[in-house]
Amino acid sequence: MRVRWFIGLLFAGWLSLASGENIVTVYVAKEVVTLDDDMPLVTAVAVESGRIVAIGDVESIKSQLKSRSLVIDYRFAARVLVPGFINQHDHPFLAATMLSTEVIAIEDWQVNDQYFPRAGTPAQYQRMLRQRVAQHPDTGKLFISWGYHRLWHGDLNRGMLDDISKDVPILIWQRSGHEFIFNTRALQLLGISQTLVESFPASARAQVNWAEGHFWEQGALALLPVLFKLLAAPDRYLPALEVMKEYWHRAGATWVVEPGGWVNQSLQEMQNRVFAPADTPFHMDYIVDGKTMASEYLDGELIAETEKIMEWGEGMSRFLPKQVKLFVDGAMYSQLMQMKQGYLDGHHGEWLIQPEIFARAFARYWDAGYQIHVHVNGDLGLEMLLDVVEENMQRNPRVDHRTVAVHFGFSTPEQVERIKRLGVIVSANPYYAVALGEKYSEHGIGPARATQMVRLGDLTRAGVSFSLHADTPMAPGLPLFLMWCAVNRVSVEGDIIGGNQRITPEQALRAVTLEAAYSMQMEHEIGSLEPGKLANITVLDANPLTVEPMAIRDIPIWGTIHEGRLLPIGK
Repeated sequence: MRVRWFIGLLFAGWLSLASGENIVTVYVAKEVVTLDDDMPLVTAVAVESGRIVAIGDVESIKSQLKSRSLVIDYRFAARVLVPGFINQHDHPFLAATMLSTEVIAIEDWQVNDQYFPRAGTPAQYQRMLRQRVAQHPDTGKLFISWGYHRLWHGDLNRGMLDDISKDVPILIWQRSGHEFIFNTRALQLLGISQTLVESFPASARAQVNWAEGHFWEQGALALLPVLFKLLAAPDRYLPALEVMKEYWHRAGATWVVEPGGWVNQSLQEMQNRVFAPADTPFHMDYIVDGKTMASEYLDGELIAETEKIMEWGEGMSRFLPKQVKLFVDGAMYSQLMQMKQGYLDGHHGEWLIQPEIFARAFARYWDAGYQIHVHVNGDLGLEMLLDVVEENMQRNPRVDHRTVAVHFGFSTPEQVERIKRLGVIVSANPYYAVALGEKYSEHGIGPARATQMVRLGDLTRAGVSFSLHADTPMAPGLPLFLMWCAVNRVSVEGDIIGGNQRITPEQALRAVTLEAAYSMQMEHEIGSLEPGKLANITVLDANPLTVEPMAIRDIPIWGTIHEGRLLPIGK
């Protein structure tokens, strides 16, 4: 068969050159899962000039394209083709900078060929942190570790870090990415002083504990200009981006989207150097960070200034037109989301944008016809978002606005019905239930709420469109793993977290393909394997819809077909 395929390829190529006609390649597979309702399962897909021109079996495609010269390619005859995976919400800056640190997290991390074991207890964390600091080669260089979480790793503060080392500058980047803890030497090295903190806006100062070296949410965001030169130094950042480029390709991604990354042109130019070239194995798209734009231009030319950012992309790396990202409440991993019933230990959540500022920015973008993606984790934060959507629908009704509730950590059944009524859609992180369900049942939240986080089952029953995302590095940026989380909802300890919120494998596959495309207004171009769409295909060794559900995450990935380019992993 391989000889027949090779001879056919040469012959068809000669015919194509002689006639000036484009080659039509028919990829034959064990199964092709199309997500086309009319032909959901076929055995062949025909590709011409980067687009799908026919689906079916070989004979039906020959009949459909009988006037064309075809190459019948059998290399995937034992494999399964599915619509190209879409990493709908990942962060190149955060993923590259966090995963290039000394990772000591609440879960194991496999980053290409590098493995970071988890620390599951305070003793394990302290032992691993002390070992890594002791091995740090240069006391004049900042030691950075990402992945710390108090519920797994115990308390940590400036004094405790000083006890580990007074000479090595230590920065602990909390698991959420929304918090920093420094030792004294690190504060001195970076020029972070009480005077600097006093220059922050009042809302940011309220989210700093200077004595403990702890900066969170708005307090942490206020430090980004200080940390930028270090984290985004080209000799550090560019190689880290190359690692992520390979990581997402190994995950089978054909499209990756950064919603609301930091607005910084030099940062974007570095990302373009890695992701814009034509040989990049996926499109790397961006959505403008409306939080930053509102902080600078809310009372001025907000829309015009936002439009200028759209011009920063190039090549395979672009900004999605008329889309923007806003933020509501604090981080899920920090238990700083805004909750209607509060927290069992009496602490409170935080706002990432003050509600009155959020409402004004939302209205400006709404009136300009933007699709608005909104980071929201708690059910009180979601209530505020839905109130703002409803106010704007009454004031200035819009059809098919597709406002996206992003992350969707906590909600109520009544809010799910309201989401449906208002035309809101959801981009959910299914890993929250897997990673946090058991701990949050014991700490801060309680089992009644914690087991029901990320209500995908309720969304399905209500008929709400939803996609799945990783928010890498908030979850591994692996679509098969996200499907596994949503289908099984099994914790590290092996317990099912809210079985009534599980979804089917087909719903999960749609959520990392067609529904993800819908969330970006790109469902007419990608997300399913149908004639006329881009030929973005992920090649698997087994069908995720028919394997045993607990095996979904372990399906080997051959690679991708990206708009006609064959891109095997590792080649």
